[in-house]
Amino acid sequence: MALFLLLVLVAVVLGIIGVAAKGLGYLLIIGIVLLVADVAFIAVRWSQRAGRRPIR
Repeated sequence: MALFLLLVLVAVVLGIIGVAAKGLGYLLIIGIVLLVADVAFIAVRWSQRAGRRPIR
């Protein structure tokens, strides 16, 4: 979970720098891609965790 929060923080910081600094729009794109990949990774982990529960 700490890795998830760290990656979200990095994505937000890259996004802010990409918007604030003129000519660094690619950092905004990298931040968005990183955020989407991180959310997808957490979604996969949560779905695998839910799949391990025995059905009664």
